[in-house]
Amino acid sequence: MSARDRWGRARGFTLIELLVVLALIALATATVALAMRDSDRDLLERDAERLATLLDAARLEARIQSLTVRWRAQGAESGQHFRFEGLPSAASWPTQWLSEPPPTVQLEPVADAVALGPDPLIPAQTLVLRRGDAELRLHTDGLGPFAIQRESAKAP
Repeated sequence: MSARDRWGRARGFTLIELLVVLALIALATATVALAMRDSDRDLLERDAERLATLLDAARLEARIQSLTVRWRAQGAESGQHFRFEGLPSAASWPTQWLSEPPPTVQLEPVADAVALGPDPLIPAQTLVLRRGDAELRLHTDGLGPFAIQRESAKAP
C-alpha cells in the first residue's frame, strides 16, 4: 500500500500540526525552567554555607599565623561585598557573594566586623543573612566552627 490510506488521503502530519506541537513543547519547557529557579531560601543557604567555610578557613589561618583577622561586610546595607582584614593574602580571598542580588548582613551582637583570631577562643557571634523573606543565622559559640542555625519545628 502506498502513502495514501484506503480513502485516498495522504497519511502523516501537516507542517501546521508539527509547528503547533513544537510550540507546545517550547511552552512546557519554559514553564518548567521558570518553576525550577532557585528560591531565595536556596540562594541564601548556598551563600551561608560558603561564608561559613570561608570564615572557618580564615579563622584557622589567623590561629596558625597568630594574626588579628576580621571579616567585614561592605556596601549598601552591609551586604554588597565583604572582605577579610589582617590576612597577608587577603587579596586572594573571595569578596563577592555567589548570588545576585547579595544578601543583607547584620551582626549579633551589633558590631562592624566579625573577629576571627588569633585566639583559639573568639567571642560568640551570629551573622544574620537576609534575602527577600528568607533569613538564616550563621553562628559560632566562640570555640566551635561557624554553622547555619536550622529553625526547629514549632510545637502545636
